[in-house]
Amino acid sequence: MNSWAHSSLVAILVMTFPALAAAGGDFKLESVAFDDNKQIPVLYTCEGKKISPPLSFSDPPKGTKSLVLIISDPDAPDPKKPKLTWVHWVLYNIPPTAKGLAQNIKTADLPAGTLQGKNSWKKTGYGGPCPPIGRHRYFHRLFALDRLLPDLHTPTRAVLLKAIEGHLLGKAELVGTYQKKKKKK
Repeated sequence: MNSWAHSSLVAILVMTFPALAAAGGDFKLESVAFDDNKQIPVLYTCEGKKISPPLSFSDPPKGTKSLVLIISDPDAPDPKKPKLTWVHWVLYNIPPTAKGLAQNIKTADLPAGTLQGKNSWKKTGYGGPCPPIGRHRYFHRLFALDRLLPDLHTPTRAVLLKAIEGHLLGKAELVGTYQKKKKKK
């Protein structure tokens, strides 16, 4: 999905679910590793240890029954000519009582009931930023739902977005950026 399509999808979600536009006042997704619209540290990338960053959640909207986390890069492969959205992590049915995810969290340590979907490597789990060219943006989106989703059997991002239609109560977002270091000649 190119960045125009990505922006259009977000606009459609907000138009289809007006609660998204009004919700989320206090609903937050943050990281102690990086600030919004700032560089993601090398540790969490393919040039580092490829471990998941620490994330914290707070104040989901009233009535939230589950949370969905999707981390994606709409700038792939080249931010000047994006052609698709690269998915780095898909989690769903995160309990609304969860306060976040620890750095380098293992599957066994995910909050009880949390299920995973497939990333663009066709695997479950976190895949660190590894942009082939230029500075990419990595959207960490946390969706609050009014229901617990059924087991979707490791869904893709597209399948999960379809499953949450009509159930969104709010959205929190954290954007990180990353560009590979230039190799010395």
